[in-house]
Amino acid sequence: MITRQTSSSSFTFTFLSLSFLVLFISLFLLRFRPTPLASQTLTLNPSLPNSTLPRPQAPRNYYIVRFLQYRLAEEHRAYLESGVRSDGWEWIERKNPAAKYPTDFGLVSIQELAIERVVGEIGKLGLVKDVNLDLSYRRDLLGEENRARARVGAFVDGKKRPGKIFTAMSFSEGEGEYHSAISNASVKLGRQLLMQRSQVTSLFGAEVLWSKGYTGAKVKMAIFDTGIRANHPHFRNIKERTNWTNEDTLNDNLGHGTFVAGVIAGGDAECLGFAPDTEIYAFRVFTDAQVWEITANNIIMVSAIGNDGPLYGTLNNPADQSDVIGVGGIDYSDHIASFSSRGMSTWEIPHGYGRVKPDVVAYGRESMGSKISTGCKSLSGTSVASPVVAGVVCLLVSIIPESSRKDILNPASMKQALVEGAAKLSGPNMYEQGAGRVDLLESFEILKNYQPRASIFPGVLDYTDCPYSWPFCRQPLYAGAMPVIFNATILNGMGVIGYVESPPTWHPSDDEGNLLSIHFTYSEVIWPWTGYLALHMQIKDEGFQFSGEIEGNVTLQVYSPPAQGEKGHRISTCVLQLKLKVIPTPARSKRILWDQFHSIKYPPGYIPRDSLDVRNDILDWHGDHLHTNFHIMFNMLRDAGYYVETLGSPLTCFDARQYGTLLLVDLEDEYFEEEIEKLRDDVISSGLGLAVFAEWYNVDTMVKMRFFDDNTRSWWTPVTGGANIPALNDLLAPFGIAFGDKILNGDFSIDGEQSRYASGTDIVRFPEGGFVHSFPFLDSSESGATQNLLLTSGMTKADSPILGLLDVGKGRIAVYGDSNCLDSSHMVTNCYWLLRKILEYTSGSIRDPMLFSNSVKQYTSLYVEDNQLPSRRTDVNFSTYSAVIGKELICRSDSKYEIWGTKGYNLQVRGRKLPGYHAIDLGRGLNSTVDTSNLRSPKLPGKNKGDSGNRYLGGLFYRDELDMPVLGASHWLVPAVIAVTGILLFLGFWRIRQKRRRRRKGSGSGRFANL
Repeated sequence: MITRQTSSSSFTFTFLSLSFLVLFISLFLLRFRPTPLASQTLTLNPSLPNSTLPRPQAPRNYYIVRFLQYRLAEEHRAYLESGVRSDGWEWIERKNPAAKYPTDFGLVSIQELAIERVVGEIGKLGLVKDVNLDLSYRRDLLGEENRARARVGAFVDGKKRPGKIFTAMSFSEGEGEYHSAISNASVKLGRQLLMQRSQVTSLFGAEVLWSKGYTGAKVKMAIFDTGIRANHPHFRNIKERTNWTNEDTLNDNLGHGTFVAGVIAGGDAECLGFAPDTEIYAFRVFTDAQVWEITANNIIMVSAIGNDGPLYGTLNNPADQSDVIGVGGIDYSDHIASFSSRGMSTWEIPHGYGRVKPDVVAYGRESMGSKISTGCKSLSGTSVASPVVAGVVCLLVSIIPESSRKDILNPASMKQALVEGAAKLSGPNMYEQGAGRVDLLESFEILKNYQPRASIFPGVLDYTDCPYSWPFCRQPLYAGAMPVIFNATILNGMGVIGYVESPPTWHPSDDEGNLLSIHFTYSEVIWPWTGYLALHMQIKDEGFQFSGEIEGNVTLQVYSPPAQGEKGHRISTCVLQLKLKVIPTPARSKRILWDQFHSIKYPPGYIPRDSLDVRNDILDWHGDHLHTNFHIMFNMLRDAGYYVETLGSPLTCFDARQYGTLLLVDLEDEYFEEEIEKLRDDVISSGLGLAVFAEWYNVDTMVKMRFFDDNTRSWWTPVTGGANIPALNDLLAPFGIAFGDKILNGDFSIDGEQSRYASGTDIVRFPEGGFVHSFPFLDSSESGATQNLLLTSGMTKADSPILGLLDVGKGRIAVYGDSNCLDSSHMVTNCYWLLRKILEYTSGSIRDPMLFSNSVKQYTSLYVEDNQLPSRRTDVNFSTYSAVIGKELICRSDSKYEIWGTKGYNLQVRGRKLPGYHAIDLGRGLNSTVDTSNLRSPKLPGKNKGDSGNRYLGGLFYRDELDMPVLGASHWLVPAVIAVTGILLFLGFWRIRQKRRRRRKGSGSGRFANL
């Protein structure tokens, strides 16, 4: 989203679809000076919108005690009992599934006469953060004094009111003992939570700001959603309603817009909003099927990150943008809600690394809001959590003095207040919770003393803080590795535009910190309000045996143009704290390289889903990254002792001698010819292992997957299949391996391990001497439909080859036709067991008896003609989406720093001393000048009459026998043969010349004798 200066009008906008909420808050012309009300008055009664009533006293007084540490409730209770000497209070016990987990708060009941004394004693205890009145027991305080004790929740004078009970008391009362009725919403989705969810405001301490007179007055809020009724009793300040749809009504027929408005500004005692005095401008812009983009000038945007959890890499737009406050959802036990989407952002990959998202989390499970006409209802979702944060923002806006509002409030300063004030939750990682749970009071303290400044979010990267710092804390740094990229966000509260004054600087805390090399990429111009700072971290070669921690700070100076009335630039220094773990360089067999470069992300291309059985998710849009939809696989590999690095540049940009296996999974892009040649040499001569997990590819099926997108108003056509099989076949051609175009589905078992083959492909070329596993599957491709129809008539399904293993020169290759069993997006059963066995083979030459049994050995090669291989689509301009077609071969900033901007090792780097290894002569030089402006894909080897060989390996894979590993010609063999031949020729010519000389000499002496 773009933020620009506005002219005269100012609004707080709320934009929300079924999956996201956007809050727009204009900051320039809000002319409201808050006038604190007397503590005993608060105007919140929806039935009396203009009344100001004294605060009635509740028959009992309940207070929430917040602690500085998470501990079991019994420990908190014992701590209070030992520290509070006064009588007249008691601990309210919780009996529910959440009670067994550590918590940072508790509820106490205090007698009226002892309130001041007991609250004072509790507040002085060292481990107590604060003590606040629990309004979930005091909903009646917002009504008329003579009704204060009569109406409580769904009951009137102790009797149930007519109609459905939507909520109940926060804590059910019993004789002499009080128990919490909070349920753990994470245990069973859809379970009716008995906690007072309508009073989510009290969980954030909103009553503290209400008591100071801050209720959102003079804040204008526009809700772009499904509309609202003009006479809705929950809202006192509906200023305007506008219909931007083609439906002839201003009312809300879906209920979503009304609910969101209630969470932010509702005044009903059962479902209070955060800022009930906010002025509401309702814009009906959504029909059942349409979502319109809305842009505004100089706005704060609060957006739900989406309900696609627990999958990673599923952030919705615009929540994934750096200048938007993205909100995730939690339940009332501070567990991440299962539906809440997870980060990281995927805009930056495959050629970089994503940012931390969400920014914050808030309660989004079974929260209460307004119904269409009257009454309250509960909903769940991040579009429930986001209006909670929107309400918090509205309330915070009203605390800024009029004279400072123009200078202080902007998207960056509000995000700074929220993320710096948030409470970090124990358990979730940074891509699940962001900065943590929103803390209204902490953000209030930050904002009321705020001075415009720049900062970095997150401000700390600590490898010892697990699991919060996952995935970084799961794998230490070591010398010789690909750079580890950490992408932070620069927040510039000084102005809409800012500049980085000088390059960032690394300040190690001790000499050991000099072993860390950091190269930076960053936004030199920060606009609007935000930028990025990426750290590319490597351990220097001399640290290959170092083990320990490295600490220090990264500093960055930002300046913005002076504000009105100022003469000099606004300048601020940002600090990012680092605490990193370093280990000695692992053995080659334990190092895996993941190819990220050849993955095409969505958008801009329509990359179809990998499993065609999944009907509700048609796109492959999760990033295909180790830390998004392959994060479980990443954790498994780490648990198995492997170190996994990411390659975001072409295959010419890594040194094969440092890695046991190159892992290619679900790849969609093409390959440079230099990549194909280098990989051939890496496997055959350098002993690199190669593991390939492919996907389906069928042109006829792709054509039928075309659809019309309502958002872009255009037709979308798949640019490739689940994987780019024609490109993979080119890459594997030197080894005589190729995949087909079947789409196979079915269950199978190897050594008792049950697996599901979900829309995988088949192997159609494989050399003799290898090991191939085949199983009977149905072909669900368009071309296989006729065959399947015949099978239903009683024919036997033919076996399809899906797994192949082969020794090639010094290296080993394993290919498998399906990646769904590694992808956590729509996994039916995992095949991590198979991946472990494959890596043991490719990296360590360990052969599993079942995978290498004689029953699956190939004594004849698998082979089909070229015209039977999958072909590329001719009706798609693939260069639009590709990082290869029509592009330059170059090593990017996610490769090792010494080859940035070059074409890479092409074959390998000559004479370079690798970390932990002796200097070796590895081939041609660093800078190759091969023309790569166009991809020239090699043709797969054909087996014509009289042609016994592969054009790369001289017939190696199609000879009659191949019973042992063979070593093909490499870069040293040809020069050696030429040299030996030259020497032999030279010796031959020399001997012939010597014989001729002897003949001439003998012939001459004879002639003289005859004379």
